[in-house]
Amino acid sequence: MAKKNKRVAEILKTYDKLSYYTVEEAIDLVLKNASAKFNETIELHILLGIDPRKSDQTVRGTVVLPHGTGKTPRIIAFVKADKEKEALEAGAVLAGAEELVEKVKGGWSEFDICVATPDMMGMLGKGLGRILAAKMPNPKAGTVTKEVGKTVKELRLGKVQYRGDKQGVLHSAIGKRDFGREKIAQNLATLLDAVIKAKPATAKGTYLKTVTLTSTMGPSVRIDPLKIPAFLQSK
Repeated sequence: MAKKNKRVAEILKTYDKLSYYTVEEAIDLVLKNASAKFNETIELHILLGIDPRKSDQTVRGTVVLPHGTGKTPRIIAFVKADKEKEALEAGAVLAGAEELVEKVKGGWSEFDICVATPDMMGMLGKGLGRILAAKMPNPKAGTVTKEVGKTVKELRLGKVQYRGDKQGVLHSAIGKRDFGREKIAQNLATLLDAVIKAKPATAKGTYLKTVTLTSTMGPSVRIDPLKIPAFLQSK
């Protein structure tokens, strides 16, 4: 086992990593212990009570965080010529059809999010399905749209995509250390509310099985799922 460095060892003395905390307590602990020399990202991780093998238990969507994530995503838009200007003026780093498809197919990957108009999905499915994988534009995530300019602007300003992965775990950034307690709490409340509302009707049992908050270089803090409704009501 790797030996813990002094900073992590000191952090682990400040709380019990096996205990459950209220949302407010967890936020305070994570912010206090985000002590690296850079502005750490604050992250939310949720193990969902879903069967990710079943298509009717997919949890996926988008939500606009009131304070953004602290990072402006690099967005590309798969659109035909009449939509290119709209996408670029809204902030897309590149926009296009066949040429952009070939560029990505050739190995270019300097982007975080893809959006596309519905008439481009046939081309993407045939040429980029495996390459884009989780970044593939998807109607449920709001990234397949005729309103390309509006979507690109929202994504740049703080609209985030959330989805359960193959293990049923959802991961999302909710801000930066320098946001402070209140902004992190507001972003967290917005995302939790959206995820809870996205619960599949066929999912049985406990939906939020484990909820943890962490920072880039800090240990995770467990949130008591039973305390989440009160936290949301307070926001």
